[in-house]
Amino acid sequence: MIPRVLWKLWFLLNFLVTLLLLYPAFLILLSRERWFGYAFSLMRFWSKCLCYVAGIFPLVKYEIDPDQIPSPCVFVSNHSSYLDILLIYICIPKYFVCVGKQELDKAPLFRIFFKRMNILVNRKSNVDSHRAYLQAGEKINKGQSIFIFPEATISSNGTLIPFKNGAFKLAIDKQVPIVPLVFPDNWKLLQNGGFLTAHGKPGITKAFILKEVETKGMTIGDLIPLREKLKNIIEEILNKNR
Repeated sequence: MIPRVLWKLWFLLNFLVTLLLLYPAFLILLSRERWFGYAFSLMRFWSKCLCYVAGIFPLVKYEIDPDQIPSPCVFVSNHSSYLDILLIYICIPKYFVCVGKQELDKAPLFRIFFKRMNILVNRKSNVDSHRAYLQAGEKINKGQSIFIFPEATISSNGTLIPFKNGAFKLAIDKQVPIVPLVFPDNWKLLQNGGFLTAHGKPGITKAFILKEVETKGMTIGDLIPLREKLKNIIEEILNKNR
């Protein structure tokens, strides 16, 4: 237990110190929408620093050339750890907008990323969910990709939770492809749960960026089959990498 706690304390210290150092730059870059691309690049740099200094080394496997990832698109992935958020910025080189839960707006310092550059949603409110959906659609209309965790919460042991419909409805409505990502190991390194009891350690973490799934010609009647197809694709990779 002691090594686990010491590593988590080191990770937390690393997070806070680097955030405070980079905060002025983020504050400036997030003050104008035309600078969001630079803020995104800084976020990618920060994510790499957090992982490498903590001894977490991503092993990314691409089914498609990262420079050939379609844009705009809807990215989806499993969600088993807070590390997932860092990994998506490391794995995806092109600018995207992330949809996150409303609770992030209450996090000191960290809230600026989601309140300004990304989209926050209160999934318990139908009105707010619809607002976030329309906002995501507007981003796609501008040529910006959207990232959504379709489980809408973090699982504790890497097992998939049933997917919500939003990401797949959005992709069908906008006729854009869906690019699945899979993180089979993140929960083993930084598990969601008690600070003293949940997993926490350095190591290598695999990440898979899979070939896009097209939605052209699909209608709302294809929503459930599309959702289950993506879930099965992600689950297959998870099962192969237990």
